[in-house]
Amino acid sequence: MHCPGHLIWLTGNSEIATSDVVRVWIYPEGKAIYGVDEAGRGPLAGPVYAACVVLDSCHVINGLADSKQLSEKRRTSLAGQIKQYARAWAIASASVEEIDRLNILQASMLAMRRAVIELMPVSNSLIVVDGTHVPQLDYEVQAVIRGDSLVAEISAASILAKTARDAEMLRLHEIYPIYGFDRHKGYPTKAHLEAIRLHGITAIHRKSFAPCVLRN
Repeated sequence: MHCPGHLIWLTGNSEIATSDVVRVWIYPEGKAIYGVDEAGRGPLAGPVYAACVVLDSCHVINGLADSKQLSEKRRTSLAGQIKQYARAWAIASASVEEIDRLNILQASMLAMRRAVIELMPVSNSLIVVDGTHVPQLDYEVQAVIRGDSLVAEISAASILAKTARDAEMLRLHEIYPIYGFDRHKGYPTKAHLEAIRLHGITAIHRKSFAPCVLRN
């Protein structure tokens, strides 16, 4: 059954990796759209996550938006719907060690690349990524400024990446309860900085980030 919408699957030649940065998004015809976004570039602790999502035009998921603009309850609900109704999805991460070795931008690109590769995109794919930087891939890639607010697939990816990372930070909170990861998820809040001042850093803190460098 063909469903009207923006996902039109056609055969075609393999694309070479290219990158254009756009501010206004118009769904291209004849392309399988893979939305990609990351979560966790700013925190002082924990891995960075990324997700890749291919939506199903036969099943519209209402309420997709930038994950940062959604409540935790709404993100969790939408994440369940995305996993149930998307044509394909994948979540990946880059570790604290990789962040410190590569820098946070390159580690974010690594997590994105892992998420995309896990789905093994078809030959007529267009990989759309939130922001201005894109991972190196053997597919056509396009950066979309504010893509998490403009492109449904990127919004969905941002929700999966955010909810997966939040779940990981809750798990890490059980190991390091005095740092309050259940509340701030590793971001540099006043409470987190005070905990670092009092107790030092842990194995999951990013030692290349300024407040942690000072305490390392």
